[in-house]
This record gives sequence, structure tokens and C-alpha cells, in this order.
Amino acid sequence: MIIIAILGTLLVLLFTGVPIFAGLTLYGGALLLITQGNFGSVADIIFHEVNRYLLVAIPLFAFMANIMIRGRVVDDLYDAAYIFTRHLPGGLAVATILACTVFAAISGSSVATAMTIGAVAIPQMLRFGYDERLAYGVVAAGGTLGILIPPSGPMILYGVTTDTSIGGLFMAGVVPGATLAGIFILWAVIRTAMSGKMTRERMARPAEMAAALRKSFWAILMPVFVLGGMYAGIFTATEAAAAGAWLALAITVVVYRSIGLRDIWNSAADAARMSGMLFMILAGATVFSHVLTKMRVPQQLVETLVAADMGALGFVLVMMAMILILGMFLESVAIILITAPVILPAMIHLGIDPIWYGVLLVVNLEMAMITPPVGMNLFTLKAITGAPMGRIAAGSAPYVVLMLIMLGLLVAVPQIALWLPSKLF
Repeated sequence: MIIIAILGTLLVLLFTGVPIFAGLTLYGGALLLITQGNFGSVADIIFHEVNRYLLVAIPLFAFMANIMIRGRVVDDLYDAAYIFTRHLPGGLAVATILACTVFAAISGSSVATAMTIGAVAIPQMLRFGYDERLAYGVVAAGGTLGILIPPSGPMILYGVTTDTSIGGLFMAGVVPGATLAGIFILWAVIRTAMSGKMTRERMARPAEMAAALRKSFWAILMPVFVLGGMYAGIFTATEAAAAGAWLALAITVVVYRSIGLRDIWNSAADAARMSGMLFMILAGATVFSHVLTKMRVPQQLVETLVAADMGALGFVLVMMAMILILGMFLESVAIILITAPVILPAMIHLGIDPIWYGVLLVVNLEMAMITPPVGMNLFTLKAITGAPMGRIAAGSAPYVVLMLIMLGLLVAVPQIALWLPSKLF
């Protein structure tokens, strides 16, 4: 009951509009004062948590993504995807999902993927007569792949918080990410074919495909370079982020010649702002999880689970349902940092693989990106298109169902996520 009262009070506080980092810090500090009469060594605890080498990957991946976005590399990527898929029913929709899949492996961000691909793809789909709800849904759902396909910011945070291998988490996201992209593509083809409104273009000739691959070579090279270096054991996650940032600069400055010093500065500033926000939330979550540990809340949760005889599967299903509800109201970063430290002892006790749970968590958070009222990808598309929020949400609704199906597959067959890490680590 204590955990329910504490988390319930925190959620009420956050729903009032208090910034997440402030709510976590102030509430955690207040609980510390109540329970022990002073703040103790909170400053040292925060410094120890934030002063981690792995966290350097977050601003570096963000900088890499910003450079590639400002360099307009994504235009060639989208054109190539369309040339390869234009003969299919819904060829533009399929191309959009493929472009989102590749760009997700560059950006590591759902919002960045939806914003960048959406700015190119939505006008094209509407111009060719696609139903606007289909266009919005494809981009909103395709954008969510940004946090499942590595590199993934939420996976890094989850890995740091639970002391789980970042490389293992990244590899565990590859097969589910590709599978989910395939499910999205299948639905887009069926949906378009059922409408009977779209005209199909002729299949591209081999020469056209070769030319498209040459133009998009550098965009495709980025995820191959970053992830391939990690697969081969050449890079750690942090080193891969640094190497990717340097490659992004080389591509946009030397090859495309599309950015200058001002663009590089703005990319670095945006990455710093985003990272600063995440680290402030991490600091607040550290205070909150510290006081929960002091109050023995995680241990009490384990004792409750033992008494309830829920089992690993029951625990996972309950957590997925709770996170699905939380995702409608809170940002993904807050959900990870609030829940992961609390349930980690219970996961260890029940023998739940933290990598498998991490993938389940991220797929659940993907749904949060396109479910009202706080779905960030929905707000991103509204900013791009100016369309009514209800229409964007309606277009995204079928993809929430598809993600639920994917979540069920991962629960039923954990090896979908765990097969690749088991081969590489």
C-alpha cells in the first residue's frame, strides 16, 4: 500500500504540470526530510549516478542525428525507398515506413524520426491522393521505431538505471524493430489495396534502383557503420556514438556540403539542451529512487509478490498494463526512471531477463508515443501539418493495435528479442 500511495501522490503532482525533474527532486527531497530529517549525501548520490561513461552516448547520438537532419541526407533516403517500392499498393506508405526504419537507426529518437520523415513524406502522400488518416498514421507509427531500433535513447537510460548491457539491449531491439516495421508495411499495403483508390506505378528498372542506391549510400552507411562496429566488437556503445558523430560530420560537410559552422553549432546546442533535460530528470529520479530504497519499498514489493504467488508472467503482464496506462499521461523517460529502479529487485527475484523486459518496455513506450493525450508523435505531426488532433489520432489507432500484437508475440516468444544478443554476447 505504501508504494501505491507514494506513486499515486507523485502522479498527481506531475499531472498538475510541474516539470518532471522538479517534481521528482522536490517530492523525493520532501520524503527524505520526513523519513530521516535531513538530505544526507544526496549530492554525492546524484553525481555518482550522472557521472557515468555510458551516458556520454546520449548527447553524441543526439548530435549525430541533428547533423544528419540539417544535412538533408534523409531526402535521398526517402527517394531511394520510394523507387524500390513504388510498384506496390501503397508504395509511398511503404517507402515512408522503410525510410523511418533506416532513419531510426540514425536518430534514436521517435520525435526526430516522425518530424524529419513526416516533413518529406506527408505532402507527397497527400499529393498522390492518399487518405490523410493513412498518411498521418504511417508517419506517426513509423516514427516510433526510433526508440526500438538502435541506437535508442530510452534503452540507454534503462540500461544505465538497471545496470543492463547497452549493447545487449541494442541488439535485442533489432529483430523486433524489423518485425514491427514489416507488420506496419503489411498493414499499409492491405489498407491501401482495400481502398482501391491508389494507382500503382511500374516497377523500377535495375538501373534506376542502382542509381537510387548510389544516391542514398551515405544515409544507409551510417547505421551499418555504427551498428556494424558494435556487432563486430570494434566499438562500445559510447565509442559508436562518437564515431557516428564524426562520420555524420564527414558526410554532411565533405560529401553533401550542405551544412556550415552555424549548423554544426546549432546541432551541438540542440543536443546539449536535449541531454541536459534528460540528465536533470535522471538526477530527480535518482533522489526519488534513493528515498524509496531507504523506505524499503522495493523489498516490500518483492515480499508482496512472493505472498501473491503471481509468477514472472503475471508480473510482466501487470507491469505492461500499468505502463500502458502511464504512457497515456507521462513521457517515456519519466516512466523508465520512475518504475525501473523500483521493480528491479522483483525482476531479479522472479528470474526475469532484464534485456527481454527492456524490449517489452520500449515497445509499450512506442504505443505511448501515439496515444492521446500526451502522445509526442501526435503533437509532432500536428505541428508539421496543422491537422486536427482527432484526425491524427484516428489514423494512428490501428497501429496501436498492431503494437499490442507485437507485444503479445514478444511475451509469448521471448527469443524474438533474445536470439540476436545470445549469438553476439
